[in-house]
Amino acid sequence: MDDEVVQRVFQEGGRDYFQQQPSTSTSTSSSSSILQSLPLHVSFDHGYYLLVKSIQELREKKEGLVTVGIGGPSGSGKTSLAEKVASVIGCTVIPMENYRGGTDEGTDLDSIDFDALIRNLEDLTEGKDTKIPVFDFHQKKRVGSKAIKSAMSGVVIVDGTYALHAKLRSLLDIRVAVVGGVHFSLLSKVRYDIGDSCSLDYLIDSIFPLFRKHIEPDLHHAQIRIHNSFVSSFREAIYKLKCRSESPDGQSTFFLKDEAQTDNFIEMYLRPPSANEEARINDWIKVRQSGIRYYLSLGDQRIVDKNFIIRPKAEFEVGRMTLGGLLALGYNVVVSYKRASTSVNIGSLSLSLETIDTLGETFLVLRGTDRKTVGAEALRMGITGQWLTKSYLEMILERKGVPRLNTPPLVSATSVSHNQEKDIAAPKPIRTTPNLVYQLEDLAQPWTRSPTKSKMEPVLPTWHFASSDRSHGGSVATGSSAFRDTMKLAPMPDSYDLDRGLLLAVQGIQFLLENKSVPVIVGIGGPSGSGKTSLAHKMANIVGCEVVSLESYFRPEQVKDFKYDDFNSLDLPLLSKNIGDIKHGRKTKIPVFNLETGSRSCFKELEISEDCGVIIFEGVYALHPEIRKSLDLWIAVVGGVHSHLISRVQRDKSRVGCFMSQNEIMMTVFPIFQQHIEPHLVHAHLKIRNDFDPVLSPESSLFVLKSNKQVAYQDILNILDSVKFCSSVQNFIDIYLRLPGTPANGHIAESDCVRVRICEGRFALLIREPIREGNFIIQPKVDFDISISTVSGLLNLGYQAVAYIEASALIYQDGKILIEVDHLQDAPSPYLQIKGVNKEAVAAAGSALKLDGSYTTKSYLQIILERLPLVERSYSGIHTHQAARLQELVESIQSQWTKQGGSTPSESSQSREVSPMDGIIEDMQCRIRRLERWHTINTVLWTFLMSALIGYSLYQRKRQ
Repeated sequence: MDDEVVQRVFQEGGRDYFQQQPSTSTSTSSSSSILQSLPLHVSFDHGYYLLVKSIQELREKKEGLVTVGIGGPSGSGKTSLAEKVASVIGCTVIPMENYRGGTDEGTDLDSIDFDALIRNLEDLTEGKDTKIPVFDFHQKKRVGSKAIKSAMSGVVIVDGTYALHAKLRSLLDIRVAVVGGVHFSLLSKVRYDIGDSCSLDYLIDSIFPLFRKHIEPDLHHAQIRIHNSFVSSFREAIYKLKCRSESPDGQSTFFLKDEAQTDNFIEMYLRPPSANEEARINDWIKVRQSGIRYYLSLGDQRIVDKNFIIRPKAEFEVGRMTLGGLLALGYNVVVSYKRASTSVNIGSLSLSLETIDTLGETFLVLRGTDRKTVGAEALRMGITGQWLTKSYLEMILERKGVPRLNTPPLVSATSVSHNQEKDIAAPKPIRTTPNLVYQLEDLAQPWTRSPTKSKMEPVLPTWHFASSDRSHGGSVATGSSAFRDTMKLAPMPDSYDLDRGLLLAVQGIQFLLENKSVPVIVGIGGPSGSGKTSLAHKMANIVGCEVVSLESYFRPEQVKDFKYDDFNSLDLPLLSKNIGDIKHGRKTKIPVFNLETGSRSCFKELEISEDCGVIIFEGVYALHPEIRKSLDLWIAVVGGVHSHLISRVQRDKSRVGCFMSQNEIMMTVFPIFQQHIEPHLVHAHLKIRNDFDPVLSPESSLFVLKSNKQVAYQDILNILDSVKFCSSVQNFIDIYLRLPGTPANGHIAESDCVRVRICEGRFALLIREPIREGNFIIQPKVDFDISISTVSGLLNLGYQAVAYIEASALIYQDGKILIEVDHLQDAPSPYLQIKGVNKEAVAAAGSALKLDGSYTTKSYLQIILERLPLVERSYSGIHTHQAARLQELVESIQSQWTKQGGSTPSESSQSREVSPMDGIIEDMQCRIRRLERWHTINTVLWTFLMSALIGYSLYQRKRQ
């Protein structure tokens, strides 16, 4: 990997410099690192990408083992980071938990056997095989060892709370600190419950007594500092069906297998101090004890929909001292019970028999990560018992005579507050902004204290109605059509991140289902690439409903003229008829639009049953006034790839010495957004900021194997599932756009270009910075549709087309594996790509096709350019006979946009020259804001410095 890649990653993260120390390939010491310590923290996605790239660079420049230490407090996400890196690099992860002694306190520094860990690392560094211990947490002792061969361990990651301890730092090449996650969520929760009566340091010392003394000092020695903003999320929810054990006798045979696992837990619920008996259980803290391990979750976080109990993955391990600290702060244990569980795995599902001692009953529980799969498995097993949606805590409280505490709130009869009326009357635009720190009290906190979260509100707001016609008062009957017309949801007062937005969206649907008659019609709007489609399908998976895309309502005659972002391209009469039929409980026919042919292929019948009662419409114009007037819940989504393109253009402009504001870039690249889309989004009941990073995120990555070896069609069919098999053909053109003056070292680099794909008359933006590891290309799924105005806007900003590739692709897939056979125009033989989200499945498919040894990780741009003789390349690096075709494509794009009322580059530049003072004023305002931030930072730094000098002088005077 070139040094420029890491340098660019540093620059994108706000780093001022990058310094590489000389390589010491002959030295066996790992004390020196090629990475310069970072003065600020980076995001989880950014840190993951930076860590993988750094490991690859260091592995190429030194001999022997590469050692990485990932440290941080419990619940910060260090183990998740280690697992994600290991899935890409294929390295060995050594958990420090296996080196603890048989004490009851798992986070005690004295319980870690550092000598054994150091011996293992030294053996691997010297090329020797070693054995690491294996610790059993139920038996509270080591139960054996696991052999690790040095030849198989090119990279070793030490994962643990004390992974950056002084005893280990000299053995680590790369040191990574991870803070944030649910660790800070607990601090924010306790601070909210207690108030400002205690300082942050006092709370940390009470809940995590070892953090400031033994953990935090080591984190400052990290070269890569990661702030994990993860909170409990329903993006990877667990779906659960539960009934009493009076189910069919066939269930007992499952638990007689050797694979059955038995566990015993003690579960307790802690009520906040000063809370009365009527406090909601969502405000309680749950602690689960398993052997010598303690797991904590914040409240009864769940969603109940029909028979399903839906929970987020929100549990994290803590030490026994954390429980004692919470009790010392005034939390009370109000409920405690024992749960004995015997479970077996059925494919991707888990079936458990759980006995609760306080209730004296046994329950059958089926768990999984997909709602439909869990429901289908329950039917297949013949479980017909009455499903229970109450938690064990609720059952115990009811038996004690305490009423159910998490009943949804009743319809609010109070009038809308002044602030809410202002939000409805004059909504503000929603934009994703960088995560900057402006307040002095935030800057005063160390980065390990997560200052950006110090003001976080741990309790989400609740939904309520704002009547649009106050004259009806209470005369309107609930469930009537008049009630549906007069009672409207009050907008949420703020915008939320994707995790909290998803939870609020589902809660909004449930609120409408309980207080209004079915069906509930939801609209999700936002620009292309913002994540609205992903959000719609995640919501549908939770509530079990259908999703209808507004793309199904395209008019064929409009699509042929590239008018995808034009509101008139939608068949509004048909859409209105479908929504009207759904509202009145009638069956309706939804169109099915074929984007490849640009025409409607058929209609499908849709009926919303009372059992479901929900349907979601998603699209760019889903919140247009002509559409949203018929919807019950309006959700706006911004960010995602849409914001990433704006940041990418701004970065490219700065690299060539030209400053442009994000507003100016947006007006040029997304002209339709500000004029025709954003004005509708501000009226949404719920505004969501999607902070997903499409380039750096490890989530939803694709593992790709590429080869130009010939494979027979029948061999491809043999490795795919014949039941789910489908195939298609696509013809596409990839155009590479680059700003003149971009540093390129005399050649075209794909990372310096924005790639635009033209496929079947549509435009898509491909922002890919893949990770190449071994034979694999790991790339995120980030392609998203754009309009011709966006492509023309990039050309107006000065981007030039420097290369293009024409190809046809034969695509075969079965839902798990996708095989793509690409015929490039200037390549003598086709290239085959195997894609999938499971690395092992992709590798197995490649072996079955006998492709081992023929893989390449080069991009198609590299392959095409390498085939061209140097004498036939122009200054831009493309073949001379391609120049005419490339110019033809560019002129075609600009002419199509001009027909739709857009401007050419010359017209655009003239329009910008009409009022140059606006650009000067905006530039000065940006400079002033920058100076104000630096002034604040300098003030804080000088305060710290003077305090240190005064303290040191007082200390010296006291000694004398």
